[in-house]
Amino acid sequence: MPGAQACVTLTNRTGFLCHDRRNCISASGVCDGVRTCPHGEDEDEALCRDVPQSLPTFLVVRCGNPGSWIYSDQKCDGTNNCGDCSDELSPVTVCPPCGPGWWRCPSTVFKYCGCIPRSLCRDHVQHCSDWSDEYSCPGL
Repeated sequence: MPGAQACVTLTNRTGFLCHDRRNCISASGVCDGVRTCPHGEDEDEALCRDVPQSLPTFLVVRCGNPGSWIYSDQKCDGTNNCGDCSDELSPVTVCPPCGPGWWRCPSTVFKYCGCIPRSLCRDHVQHCSDWSDEYSCPGL
């Protein structure tokens, strides 16, 4: 869409700059059926007509399966949004190491890829294929 500009949200993610040039909404908030920008341009017909093709490229990330895509703010968020972990793991994606609330391990949980929330550590349920969530992870 001509004139669409990227911005960085308060959570340090790629966003969509509203026409007022003050509001930056998350990428996944564009074309979600809710008018978030003051003038509703995040739901413009031209922008949302043929998602993802009609979206500016800064809002879209392709998954390992070329037919699949996610919003750019969903990349490296710890969750398996693509379904094949290509949004979280190399060689398709290079993400920073797990954050402080996460434990790095080969996950057995489909929802996660290379890190699990530390809240799942030492809960008597295997979430890592190497059982490190039960034996090594210090938890929260």
